[in-house]
Amino acid sequence: MGDKLNIFLKSRRRMTLLYSIIMVLFLAVLMVTVHSTMEWAITSEQARELQDTATDVTDITQYMAEHAGDQPEEMQAYKSTNDRLFFYVFDGDGRLTNFARASFRIEPFVLDQITAWHAAPEDVVVFSREKDRHNRAAKVMMTSRTIYIDGSTQTIYVGKDITTLSYGLEKATYALVVTAILMLIIALFIAHLLAGKAMVPLKTAYEKQRQFAADASHELRTPLAVVMASADLLENDPSIQSPFLKQVIADVRDEVKKMSKLVSDLLVVARSDNQALKLTTTKFDFADILGQTTRLMGPLAEQKHITIDAEELPETIIHADEQKLRQLALIFIDNAVKYTPDGGRVTVRLAPYEHGTLRFSVQDTGIGIAPADQEKIFDRFYRVDKARSREMGGNGLGLAIAQEIVKLYHGHIAIDSELGKGTTFTISLKVKGKGRNK
Repeated sequence: MGDKLNIFLKSRRRMTLLYSIIMVLFLAVLMVTVHSTMEWAITSEQARELQDTATDVTDITQYMAEHAGDQPEEMQAYKSTNDRLFFYVFDGDGRLTNFARASFRIEPFVLDQITAWHAAPEDVVVFSREKDRHNRAAKVMMTSRTIYIDGSTQTIYVGKDITTLSYGLEKATYALVVTAILMLIIALFIAHLLAGKAMVPLKTAYEKQRQFAADASHELRTPLAVVMASADLLENDPSIQSPFLKQVIADVRDEVKKMSKLVSDLLVVARSDNQALKLTTTKFDFADILGQTTRLMGPLAEQKHITIDAEELPETIIHADEQKLRQLALIFIDNAVKYTPDGGRVTVRLAPYEHGTLRFSVQDTGIGIAPADQEKIFDRFYRVDKARSREMGGNGLGLAIAQEIVKLYHGHIAIDSELGKGTTFTISLKVKGKGRNK
């Protein structure tokens, strides 16, 4: 039942993971959008203020030229404001004619940008300086204006220190990221709880279905046994001479036999779901089990002219559940014979017992299994060739039961198959025992 209940645990985790991915993508898009919006809002506002300042400085400079250098109060006000706003006016010969200096911390950087200026007039450009030897970075926004006074050209460079605003935006972004992470953790916790609640009705339905399969399988065994016994009596009744009736009785007996096998397999599966599969450990030679199973399948193999080759099997004394391992061997050898065409070969091998591992393989020259089907063949009721399975009485539960038995022994099943060339199943089990080569 543990593996089956893990389905719900895995489903819950998958739902949580899917929700996590969606939330991460949503928050990532949200953070990028909010950051871009804040950056655009701040930058555009600062650019508008800078353009207004540049226009004012240009107008004042023209006024000063027209009034013989008389500086109006507005110019004095610009020069006395904080050092975040600054401007430099150069004449056509590159001489500095007027200015409101930038902070000494960034003035060399600003003058370097003016010297290398390539932007068109009225364009707003943002320059960033990496941290200097004093571990101080800088970010300035600048624009330029060109005016003509008395036939000469003057260039005005107006700028603003936006380093503080940049730091503020960076801190706001960090705070946004931290908040998003906290909200994501809370959202994932809530999602995990909600996914668990969503699993409750599914788990209840699954439990009822599993219990129904177990109860139905158990209750059907008795009536099927009665019908089988009745069919046997009728088949041996000398008073029934009609060939038609005999055929009907034989068909009923075959169908009841198939139904009995299906019910038996369903009961095994239901018990495995309920963890009711118990191991009865005895000491026996597994080589004898393989040999007996091979001989049991002999008549069916002879009908199809199939050669069953059980190579010299080394004596392997183990402590395990003989009935379960006999059923395991029968499932693989029976499948090999069923799915091998007439005239084919089935080979059974038993590897020497080593390091607590029992390993045997069943190889056939049958129809093979496509790579896409190899992951599904252990699913209940899955059949690669449905028409052939029905014809041979297969119900799609054999390999599922084999998988359950192998899990009881903490083993695994390896598949090596190619379409049209055959299949090799290699089964490894962790059991106690000892081996000796004959």
